[in-house]
Amino acid sequence: MSRADSLVKLAFAYGVHLTRRRLTRPHAQLSKLLETYAPDGIRPLLPEERERHPQLVGCINCGLCALAAGRVGKVRLPDLASSYMRLYARLGSAASDVDGDSPDLKAAASACPVGVPLDEVAAIVRRLAAG
Repeated sequence: MSRADSLVKLAFAYGVHLTRRRLTRPHAQLSKLLETYAPDGIRPLLPEERERHPQLVGCINCGLCALAAGRVGKVRLPDLASSYMRLYARLGSAASDVDGDSPDLKAAASACPVGVPLDEVAAIVRRLAAG
């Protein structure tokens, strides 16, 4: 078999693939995806959360929010806006941090140099951790 024959067969197979793809309906895979990752704590964001997501994950990990909220001894608060919005498996421990000794999230957010709304982040973390 020559190289040209192989290329013709490959082009034909690709044409068949594209034709089948256009003629068949796509399968809804969202429910299977959510079911697969549910044990890891991965849940979808609500549409309004998705819209605000770029502002919610802008933390630069400076630690000023922990100082303003008086949480220096239990510092997980600076990580709230950065790593907990990405590492969903750790949401349980983040939720206990924001539920715990009632940190002053308004003061922490006002001290943030990049303006991360920590009260919104905490609400999302609580919702995602609760399931």
